[in-house]
Amino acid sequence: MPAPSPVALVTGSARRIGAAIARRLHGEGYDLALHYRDSAAEMQALAAELESARPGSVLTLQADLAEFDRLPELVANAVGRFGRLDALVNNASSFQPTAIGSATPQQWNELFASNAHAPFFLAQAAAPHLKAARGAIVNLVDVYAEQPLAGHTVYCMAKAALLMATRSLALELAPEVRVNAVAPGAILWPQQDHGDDAKAALLGRTPLARTGTPGEIAAAVYWLLREATYTTGQVIRVDGGRLLSG
Repeated sequence: MPAPSPVALVTGSARRIGAAIARRLHGEGYDLALHYRDSAAEMQALAAELESARPGSVLTLQADLAEFDRLPELVANAVGRFGRLDALVNNASSFQPTAIGSATPQQWNELFASNAHAPFFLAQAAAPHLKAARGAIVNLVDVYAEQPLAGHTVYCMAKAALLMATRSLALELAPEVRVNAVAPGAILWPQQDHGDDAKAALLGRTPLARTGTPGEIAAAVYWLLREATYTTGQVIRVDGGRLLSG
């Protein structure tokens, strides 16, 4: 009898980096519980693509991660469908500027909900299942968790909280569960276009002189989940060397 497929819950997986992570994990044999919030059409297309390759391998889950009750529900639905959970990938993220003097509590709540609150409580709900499977968590942080971005204080604070959660959870959940993070640099430009001059300036501070690809982030996530068996509490910067120049 063949061994059961490993199972991953991936948040914010309908498009962009999340969809690349889903495709990579699915191609490596994972069954997937794929979360989305608003991108229903994109999620339907992605699920159909993956299901055509391996029927019965994908569960889609819609939820607003700001609603606390939905977080343990996502884990319960994934385990209920597949019978196990081997990996949690906290990819979902919100990003917006918060200029000092005009930042609001609503912005604070929105940025912390997806970038810190939801990843922690999903990890808490998933921990018993991940321990049983000797599984792993990968959090998507940001190079700006360590090097602040002007005009985005609250976002940077939220990602810094997720970075510390990564390290703390690595201690709390060891030795059964490994917890690591990936910190992307310039991969996909924000949907709020920064303009050509800003993009050129950013790439000028990047030693590898190019943007990365979603596939390169997905490769790092896969490595941390399956191959980095003696690695926990670490942050892998996939940033083209950008933090080297400050």
